[in-house]
Amino acid sequence: MAKRILLVDDEPLIIKGLKYTLEQEGFETDSAADGEEALAKFFAGHYDFILLDIMLPKVDGITVCQRIREHSNVPIIMLTAKGEQIDKILGLEYGADDYMTKPFNILEVKARIKTIMRRATGSSQNETRKVVRVHDMEINAINRSVKLGGKEVRLTAKEFDLLLVFANNRGKVFSRESLLETVWKYDYTGDARTVDVHIRRLREKIERNPTQPEFIFTKWGVGYYFTDKD
Repeated sequence: MAKRILLVDDEPLIIKGLKYTLEQEGFETDSAADGEEALAKFFAGHYDFILLDIMLPKVDGITVCQRIREHSNVPIIMLTAKGEQIDKILGLEYGADDYMTKPFNILEVKARIKTIMRRATGSSQNETRKVVRVHDMEINAINRSVKLGGKEVRLTAKEFDLLLVFANNRGKVFSRESLLETVWKYDYTGDARTVDVHIRRLREKIERNPTQPEFIFTKWGVGYYFTDKD
């Protein structure tokens, strides 16, 4: 069955170009021209991926992303025409998996969608053979689920990817740049602070007290590492 992508942008030419390119790749597409329509379509149907502009009429893209994240971990790429870093960071704070700045290269959009979608569905071979247990956390790479104290923790695709890389390399310190190369998997042109945002969100979900972590630690001036203690 073809994967369905919801395209949310108030610029008809952008929607037209995205629809044509993605449908040529075998995706099914639907579109919305404002945030209100995007939310209505999302809650009425099923989508495997969302491309979401930040600047939208009626309901802005940040709010749309936040509301979707309250109910779903569907992969989301935010689109922004602004150059300010704050918009990009805010988008990631509210649960986006990635962002792209307009004008963008349609081939790069396609590549990022495929990469994130492949990882979100767990088709990567090196992620399908292991269940990692650390303390009272269980990380299941087969169905891409995480349980803490027997209760499921809902992570975005990128948060899970980060956690799995850490858990499979316990005690190893990763710089921000190495995490971008390992987890994002393409020539990333964004700010390395993206990693900090994702790790902060991940800590908020898996650490009982993020200021006194049990799992993800900071090596000041170097990067991050996962506990090496059972």
